[in-house]
Amino acid sequence: MAKSEGGVMETVKTVFWALLIAGIFRTLFFQPFWIPSGSMKDTLLIGDFLFVNKMAYGYSRHSCPFSMCPFEGRIFGSEPERGDVVVFRHPTNGTDFIKRVIGLPGDRVQVIDGVLHLNGEPVRLTPEAPFEEVVEPQGPQGHIPRCTNAPVGEGAICSKDRATEELPGGVTHSVLNIQDGSRGDNTPEFVVPEGHFFVMGDNRDNSIDSRFPQSIGGVGFVPFENLLGRADRVIFSSAGRRMVYFWTWRSDRFFRAIE
Repeated sequence: MAKSEGGVMETVKTVFWALLIAGIFRTLFFQPFWIPSGSMKDTLLIGDFLFVNKMAYGYSRHSCPFSMCPFEGRIFGSEPERGDVVVFRHPTNGTDFIKRVIGLPGDRVQVIDGVLHLNGEPVRLTPEAPFEEVVEPQGPQGHIPRCTNAPVGEGAICSKDRATEELPGGVTHSVLNIQDGSRGDNTPEFVVPEGHFFVMGDNRDNSIDSRFPQSIGGVGFVPFENLLGRADRVIFSSAGRRMVYFWTWRSDRFFRAIE
């Protein structure tokens, strides 16, 4: 009997230490993150899996599971650069979001007729070939993509207009446009407060981001304290509803750098 109890205690201790080590690793170094929606297409696709670099911007109380780190503010802090793709804790609803940093503290940000303006100047947009994907349920939630060429039946090709956007400093990335005149295509001018950031999704007509106030479910300005880390590289990607469906794996996206 004593031997049996000893074996149970050894198992309990092994599980405890494994969970503790995993928690420390997740808190200090890298946090796993699945892409659940299409707001960052075509940079990130539904079903992409990545590790968030927790060391990039230092640590806040949100760095620990359940926001349990016992301190205020940020330690070992380093501010993100314009164009970084970041994971952050939503300022009001507590969920984790992923977007691109567009506006830094003090910046003036506005969207006019679908074109991003920073500090009174429009950014450069260079047309690209359209982004195409098959109309089918995507990811565990079965999202159906929105298309510029709608209506499109299931199994057909969904097309979205695409352009290269160049931010001040030379950072470039693709942005998608589904339709002109959508609710985020014309905004007031926002002035980013000190200690906050303005973020947007690359799939501009399919992203709830800083263009929309928190009072209506938007993100608003993101406090520096809420940043969890930087997304640097896609590790794994699956187009299916379950990771085990190996025939839906996107091997061309494995270990792809995030730009």
